[in-house]
Amino acid sequence: MNVAVLAAAAAGAPGQAGQVPALLLSLAFLLVAAKLAAALAERVGLPPVLGELLVGILAGNLPGIRDAALAVGGTEGFIVLAELGAILLLFQVGLESTTREMMAVGLPSLVVATTGVVTPMALGYGVGAWMRPGESWMVHAFLGAMLCATSVGITARVLGDLGLTRTREARIILGAAVIDDVMGLAVLAVVSGVITAANAGTPVGLAQIGLILVKAVLFLVGALWIGGMVSPRLFRTAYALRSRGLVQALALGFCFVLSYLALRAGLAPIVGAFAAGLVLEEVHLEEHVRSGDWPLARSLTPLIGLFVPIFFVRMGMLVDLRAFMAWKLIGFAAVLTLAAAVGKLVCAAVVPRGVSRTMVGLGMMPRGEVGLIFAGVGAQLRLAGQPVVDAATYAAAVAMVVATTLATPPLLSWAARRRRAMSPASSIASPRSFDDSVS
Repeated sequence: MNVAVLAAAAAGAPGQAGQVPALLLSLAFLLVAAKLAAALAERVGLPPVLGELLVGILAGNLPGIRDAALAVGGTEGFIVLAELGAILLLFQVGLESTTREMMAVGLPSLVVATTGVVTPMALGYGVGAWMRPGESWMVHAFLGAMLCATSVGITARVLGDLGLTRTREARIILGAAVIDDVMGLAVLAVVSGVITAANAGTPVGLAQIGLILVKAVLFLVGALWIGGMVSPRLFRTAYALRSRGLVQALALGFCFVLSYLALRAGLAPIVGAFAAGLVLEEVHLEEHVRSGDWPLARSLTPLIGLFVPIFFVRMGMLVDLRAFMAWKLIGFAAVLTLAAAVGKLVCAAVVPRGVSRTMVGLGMMPRGEVGLIFAGVGAQLRLAGQPVVDAATYAAAVAMVVATTLATPPLLSWAARRRRAMSPASSIASPRSFDDSVS
């Protein structure tokens, strides 16, 4: 990469037009590098997102590349593309997590999910109050919110590789992770709303917090209810027109409208994107699939494959490795990671009898892409003119995400083998046992 040309293009030309050459050249290199790194990570048994994140970390820290990469990464165009990546990622998560699944898994998953949100939230707040005593309680609350997320994709991949997706443990984990995401987004919406109100000078009391909570819940419930009634009619019209690509365009339009409405309601746009994915259940798209087209989630894969890596590369660029030269930050990252792990392992205490508690606790542990999104939201929020998640906190959060994501696959595999060895005839060995036990 010609760094001098990149830097000159990024900084030398006035206006947005001067950013276009540097943006195009950077995308050419960063996208290819991110996908190659993701493929390499997958080959060695790691989540692909870590490869994409590593490319961003290297681009934002290597001498000779850092200045040019950060100049391009800070442009409005690159930030918008990254934000689209975050929105599409949560849209995809919603598409793969239907409301029927949340209702089907029942009380055990709800209890596990609630525990997996409340405990990390409390521990994260405690870590902030202990290690960052000079900061506002709202910053501590956001730190707790960052620990709430669970990456359903990483756990699902591990369980699929082990052939355990239909076991009772797997269904409880995946159902709880989906409910966990909904609760986590509600927590994120409330905490972000409180911080935004405080930054605007609005008094923040229990009444204000309650109003924001009601607004977040009403938005999610309203989006699911109204969208569930409207979307089938819209898509039936799209099917009747028989225009190639219209269903995909309508789905994306629906996603962007709900993201916009969430933003107007004072919530993060990813809340609207996730709600849009939940609304567009496959039951609404059966005719689309019967006509020979791909399922919606699969048909959007090329678009998601373009924008999501940009988001993770940008998240990596925000990590300043020089911050880890301070022992204080290393200690903060270690304590934060410990709180994140313990907060989810506590879920093992509330699972029903006959289920591997170790598997459930470990399966809830990875933060993955959702944790990065929460950290990214915090990096953009301002309180008294300062970012809620500063450079040091962001670096610690990324270290926590990477540690929990790397640790989960081998630990979950070990727990599954241990469970199978201890109880060969249990549900872990017989996929039918869970289906037979659910009524």
